[in-house]
Amino acid sequence: MDGAGCTIRYPWEEPPEHGQATQVAKGVLWIRLPLPMALDHVNIYALDEGDSWTIVDTGIHSRRSVALWESVLSGPLASKPVGRVILTHHHPDHIGMAGWLMDRFGAGLTATRTSWLMARMLILDEEERPTAQALKLWRAAGMDEAIYDERKNARPFNFADTCHPLPVGYTRVKDGDVLRAAGRDWDVRTGNGHAPEHLTLWSRDDNLVLAGDQILPSISPNIGVYPTEPEADPLSDWLASCTYFATLAREDHLVLGGHKLPFTGLPMRMRQLAENHHGALLRLRDHLRTPRTAGECFAPLFKRKIDHGTYGLALVEAVAHLNHLHQAGDVIRTTREDGAWLWQMKE
Repeated sequence: MDGAGCTIRYPWEEPPEHGQATQVAKGVLWIRLPLPMALDHVNIYALDEGDSWTIVDTGIHSRRSVALWESVLSGPLASKPVGRVILTHHHPDHIGMAGWLMDRFGAGLTATRTSWLMARMLILDEEERPTAQALKLWRAAGMDEAIYDERKNARPFNFADTCHPLPVGYTRVKDGDVLRAAGRDWDVRTGNGHAPEHLTLWSRDDNLVLAGDQILPSISPNIGVYPTEPEADPLSDWLASCTYFATLAREDHLVLGGHKLPFTGLPMRMRQLAENHHGALLRLRDHLRTPRTAGECFAPLFKRKIDHGTYGLALVEAVAHLNHLHQAGDVIRTTREDGAWLWQMKE
């Protein structure tokens, strides 16, 4: 609890069972689908349009997801078809079934331009082996040698592995637009850092916020640097977005996020999401009194043990924090003989 007496509360202690739905507000259903990873679920939302449903995010495409969607469509959503899909951002756990729903119902798609372009591009871009650019970034980040040897000739993860093909055509929304859904007018607000031009929707008619992964309780979204843009500083984008959303946050907002439970107490959560990274940067600065690779910077950044399953996400987030310090002029970066970057605080 902070000095103003605000706190984070969870109106529902448990999520809906797979294939079922929980009504979180008039005309708004909360549905949960499983994911085959450490973060083992994704939340999607069905908005009642009277004669159809609007679906916000969709889960990954897999045989299990298709079976669960069939249960949802013949159960909680059986009264009418899906008329529209809204994507909060381009990651597979959010876009994976979008094309499937579009094909099945002839549904329209609504997204920000960057989300749609990224999703469409990455689903089409199948790679049998890691690119030269990926190998170079892994070396530069000081990837563990055993993990590098394991991955350098293996088929990398492709969006097409867990995403149904995405048809051409969508409706663009951008920051400042107003979108009508579930009998409400929603202000479109976009954030960055976790994903570019990430969509969030803020109801003008009640206290609802559809937040995707931009605002989550109890966990911080991954902020990563990838071979597509190795010099990126997504942490600056993330912190700027936290400042932006903090100006919109009210204590009574009911935040419907892409993972974990719906919650209230948004002003406090926005402070926490920013402070989490400011604290990590302070610890990282101290850690960099000795030259380190990104792969040697997990301890000051993460409060849990990084295992094989989380190693990749930890590495790209470490690079993001180091890029941030480097571009702020706080650290110097040199290249070791093996191609790894060494980072150190300026004296």
